[in-house]
Amino acid sequence: MLSHCPLGRAAIPALVLAASQGALAQSVAEPAPGAPEQAADSPPSADIVVTGTRAPGRSRLDTASPVDVLSGNALRQQGTAELASALATLTPSIDFPRAAAVDGTDAIRPATLRGLSPDATLVLINGVRGHISALLNTNGSVGRGSAAVDLNTIPTAALDRVEVLRDGASAQYGSDAIAGVVNLRLREARRGGGASVTYGLYDTNVDAARGSRHITGEHTVAASAWQGFGFGDDGFLTVSGEYVNRQPTSRGDLDPRVTPVRVTSRFGDPAVEQYSIWANAGTSLNDYFQLYAWFGYQDRDSTSAAFPRLPTAAAAVSGVWPNGFLPLINTRSRDINSAIGVRGDLAGWNVDLNVSYGRNRIAFRTRNSANYSYGNLTPTSFYDGANTYDQLVGGLDVSRTFDIFESLNIAFGAEGRREGYGIDAGEPASYGYAPVNPVAGQAPGAQGFVGFSPLNVVNRHRSNGSLYLDVEAQLTDKLLVGLAGRGEHYSDFGTTGTGKISVRYDFTPSFALRGTASTGFRAPSLQQSYFTSIASVVQNGAPILTGTFPSTSPVATALGGKALQPEKSTNITVGTVFRHGGFDLTVDAYRIHIRDQLGLSENIQASFSPEVAAILAPFNVPSARFFINGLASTAKGVDIVGHYRARTAAVGIFDLMAAANINDIDVTRVPTSTATIDPAPTLFARSRILTLEDGTPGTKISGTADWSLADIGATARFTHYGNVNQPGTLASGAADLNTGNRAIFDLEVRYQPAKGAQIAIGASNLFDTYPRRAPASLNTSGVVAYPYYSPFGFNGRYLYVRAGLNW
Repeated sequence: MLSHCPLGRAAIPALVLAASQGALAQSVAEPAPGAPEQAADSPPSADIVVTGTRAPGRSRLDTASPVDVLSGNALRQQGTAELASALATLTPSIDFPRAAAVDGTDAIRPATLRGLSPDATLVLINGVRGHISALLNTNGSVGRGSAAVDLNTIPTAALDRVEVLRDGASAQYGSDAIAGVVNLRLREARRGGGASVTYGLYDTNVDAARGSRHITGEHTVAASAWQGFGFGDDGFLTVSGEYVNRQPTSRGDLDPRVTPVRVTSRFGDPAVEQYSIWANAGTSLNDYFQLYAWFGYQDRDSTSAAFPRLPTAAAAVSGVWPNGFLPLINTRSRDINSAIGVRGDLAGWNVDLNVSYGRNRIAFRTRNSANYSYGNLTPTSFYDGANTYDQLVGGLDVSRTFDIFESLNIAFGAEGRREGYGIDAGEPASYGYAPVNPVAGQAPGAQGFVGFSPLNVVNRHRSNGSLYLDVEAQLTDKLLVGLAGRGEHYSDFGTTGTGKISVRYDFTPSFALRGTASTGFRAPSLQQSYFTSIASVVQNGAPILTGTFPSTSPVATALGGKALQPEKSTNITVGTVFRHGGFDLTVDAYRIHIRDQLGLSENIQASFSPEVAAILAPFNVPSARFFINGLASTAKGVDIVGHYRARTAAVGIFDLMAAANINDIDVTRVPTSTATIDPAPTLFARSRILTLEDGTPGTKISGTADWSLADIGATARFTHYGNVNQPGTLASGAADLNTGNRAIFDLEVRYQPAKGAQIAIGASNLFDTYPRRAPASLNTSGVVAYPYYSPFGFNGRYLYVRAGLNW
């Protein structure tokens, strides 16, 4: 276990020291906006990447695997303050659905790569494994059952660039890299700085099934700043900060249950107030070694809304809420990222030794609510408990390039990781009955979000260690071959191994074929293994238990639950690269087959059969659900990316990009029995399967035109989203909500000199496009007016202005 080894013991005080000093890390600064551009005849392949290859000096067009390189400026020159949303706008293979009315997932929204589960993508920070969120997505959203990295904990102001590896890479980086890898590379500068303030608001027509209205407002204010400091001969410290204050959006329909009809819900984005601070630094220790480190902290306070409680439902608390109430779900997420390391030359080998620590704690509160069992003595605000996840990682990477063949790069290394996950209980009123004379027939707990009880308290840890070998040989000036292998041992489920082979052949300097074949795996998260949400409900005067149980709990084991095993994948990618002058085109087809896939089952109820009733009776449990291995799915698709850059003397520089992702996912196996029940009740409903298959667009096409002339510039972008299905509960499909095929247009114009005052104005969703509205027959309460699976949301036109200053 890492914390018990000398490296782990040394890492903890080192991390504390790094945090207290403001943090340290790596090399080169991003050119300031307005700095001299790349020559027109210099190909875009000058983007040197470090993701997907450990050989130095390879550009994004020279690798055997497809890699996108997104500049920090491209991420910041948008109307959004969310990194995940900015990435989804620029990269067709990434989607960022804006879930609503799904509890904590409203505030901690996951992104997907190639339509796969959010936890199938590994996120790195400066090449070091990032930590996942403490939140387990348990409700009916895209990514149900996953615990993924919260990309929005890193402000775009802190980033120099982002590299997106669209290829399986478990053999290179370990668990989670089934769909690919997102590597966030922090800004590094010895001098210069900048600050900006963005103000935006919605100007939109909400055309729902029962009525239309115009909304102007729901503003967002985002302020960010960064500053580079130099010290010594080459030392740097880059500090970045961001503050965001976002008002909630409301896109619900008129509620026909009230008179007069009106909007009773708040269906949309949550209210958010957050601040983030990041520091990244590095300095040479001597002629051979460099010390580096970084530290980031974010505090996010989000408030979303549950479904409204009308007076008829709230009769037990009519003295407190005579007109009913709208429960509000508050999540307070505090997130830490940190690392410290030393790298340099040791006897001709490049050596990098680092330790990182990450932690996420999410505290839940239900406000503007009631516990019906308390009657008119109910509190209206409840502390519901908290979820915590932390991760300590120690890594050693060693590499060297030899003058064998054209070149031979050998890399090997080791990694140790310790993870922890915990659930803390809330106050008794958040989950329990009134302590004296509870109101008969009323369910316990806070309406909207029931708190975690002592039955749910968890404190679990695990450790793992891994070794890898990565060899990349340029056999001739045309043929590149790579081999990688990795072995890992986990304290909870044992040992697994993965491998990868990569081949690239350059027929001419302009045209190449490339391909990879690999195996991958994803370890079940601690959240999936141990998340517990058990409620005590009185039925016929006696308390019974129902909810989500760990798969190894006595209840789940009796129903056939087993210790969770890793998901495993087989990945194949074949592609082409064409480039000429300022133009390049890549086309990459892929097939990803995942087996032993994890899913959160439906509730297995005692009413299904006498057999199930007999199994559950000793536990006094009427229904239970838990995670199960056994699903299998295959994703097939193609990524197309075309880029052209031209410099003209008269009208400036044009940077044109067109890209597409065409993706089809087919669930090929669905378990129908458990270890003890055959046949079992429906373990995975139709809606769960269709969410995996159709919950993200099968086609996403984007085009971007960026123009600059001296200090002025403009960006125009369109994104076409294919239809997404938000499946309902009817087997016929009559209750499904489809987004339809939609195209979104964005526009920004700006005055942006290298130094001095800057200003930009823009519009996201310029033509005020919405997904298909939910018909009145399916939206009987007026709450879900649009499908929240929509990959571009359902908020409408957003206008913004950004003012800044660079120095």
